[in-house]
Amino acid sequence: MLKTFPAEIASVLRSRRGRRNVRVLARFFVVLAVMITAYSVGFHVLMLREGQEHTWLTGFYWTLTVMSTLGFGDITFHTDLGRAFSIVVLLSGMVFLLTLLPFTFIEFFYEPWMNAQAAARTPRRLPPETRGHVLLTSYDAVTSTLIRRLEQYHYAYAMVVPEVEEAMRLHDLGVNAVVGELDDLETWSQVRVAAAALVASTASDVRNTSVAFTVRELAPELPVITTARDEASVDILKLAGSTTVLRLEEMIGRSFARRTVGGDAMSHVIGQFDDLLIAEATAHRTPMVGKTLRQLGELLRTLGVTVVGVWERGRFEPARAETEIRDNTVLLLAGSKEHLFNYDEFFCIYNVSTAPVVIIGGGRVGRATARALAEREVAYRIVEQLPERVRDAETYVLGSAADLEVLEKAGIRETSTVIITPHEDELNVYLTIYCRQLRPDIQILCRCVHERNVATLHRAGADVVLSYASMGAGAVMNVLQRSNILMVAEGLYLFEMRVPPELAGRTIAESSIRQRTGCSVVAIRTEGGFEVVPGPDAVLDSGTDVILIGTAEAEDRFLEIYAKGERASA
Repeated sequence: MLKTFPAEIASVLRSRRGRRNVRVLARFFVVLAVMITAYSVGFHVLMLREGQEHTWLTGFYWTLTVMSTLGFGDITFHTDLGRAFSIVVLLSGMVFLLTLLPFTFIEFFYEPWMNAQAAARTPRRLPPETRGHVLLTSYDAVTSTLIRRLEQYHYAYAMVVPEVEEAMRLHDLGVNAVVGELDDLETWSQVRVAAAALVASTASDVRNTSVAFTVRELAPELPVITTARDEASVDILKLAGSTTVLRLEEMIGRSFARRTVGGDAMSHVIGQFDDLLIAEATAHRTPMVGKTLRQLGELLRTLGVTVVGVWERGRFEPARAETEIRDNTVLLLAGSKEHLFNYDEFFCIYNVSTAPVVIIGGGRVGRATARALAEREVAYRIVEQLPERVRDAETYVLGSAADLEVLEKAGIRETSTVIITPHEDELNVYLTIYCRQLRPDIQILCRCVHERNVATLHRAGADVVLSYASMGAGAVMNVLQRSNILMVAEGLYLFEMRVPPELAGRTIAESSIRQRTGCSVVAIRTEGGFEVVPGPDAVLDSGTDVILIGTAEAEDRFLEIYAKGERASA
């Protein structure tokens, strides 16, 4: 605050209104000084008439104490004329010092200074040299997570908001905010949209359409990412200029369906790095259960796929020879399209379950999950409390999920998976604990709104937790980084990096990447393709790229330790 005070004063003085206000304030103080001097002279004249003699300092002292209404009473007049003079000084002091001075100070100095301070916190333009930045339009769970990711990778960003109050609130939260109307071409010109790397709008469908249409006029080739709640809005947003439209409900629904152990045992692609596909597959009711990866080595080599890691009750473990496959294990696979086809041909006959998956919540995410399960020909039952959301009696069960009778009617005793989809994290924690108590052996997939509650839901008993925040932020980063980052699960990422100079020429064992950062090397990109899950003796050559897997914290440590390492080229 003290460091910025001189700068803010200088900002006030630079404006025409600020200079005028300072002149008015200066004139007021000149008038006040003349008045105090005149009263001090009058004090001396009247005191001499009464036979009292005082110094000039005493005169100023008496004038100020009377004008300010302090009135110590140590110096007084003995005549009526002196007392009348005191009354005049007192009344004028009340008017000038207690009324006009505060008003003048606030009107002509304090308020302009506060406005200048607010303007400094809520700029309306970005510096001319700004380039390669990301522009956002609303502060929500997705963008707050995205901002942390942008800061992690040292991308500049700005949040464009129409209201000054909102911009000030965001500034106090440490968010770089710019004030401007989202449908105004001048706003986007002032934030240098033509030089930006990307625009991401996560507001309502109508506002997102307006943003995309406005931005497209100034930047025809700029990537514009928008979210859509309604399916009908997707085509409209694309016509308006969106290059990528994210339907987060559909994304979460498909992710839930992919991780459901009650369906098939086939692989489901979740991302790729050029020709290297990353997929997930459940081991439920397959011959792999009860065996280690060493015992499955020959089969996996024949099929051509590599197990990168496994999920076990919500906990991820990098692949090791001694890793044992259990009934609830979800495999993270890597391979080419042909290799995954071989895997699917071999395992397509396994894990066929007739017990319906129980979906708690018939909102957007619940219905999206149901559609994704239907595509996989997996039976489901939706538990919904609101009658207006019930679509048909065959797949819906009306009632509260906190009611045991309702859950039993939905098939909680027979199902292998429960998917919890409500929009309230506290309710989801409650339902997770309840379902885990009813069925300790069941697989529980849970939706999360705020990232801070992910760990809580895992402690409550959820095997897999997915959130809007991470999924939306991950999708935007994938576009920004040209698919060099892939979120494989909540808090777990695959990312591609250029081998840092300090690791060039070392083997994976010598680099101690896992010990120092918590990340594991998944693959090495070579001229001939990818070397998947390389051994500890594999050499990290200079100029090559590595694909690593780790939590967000592990990725942070890697970037902090090897900050000089370049991002992998797309």
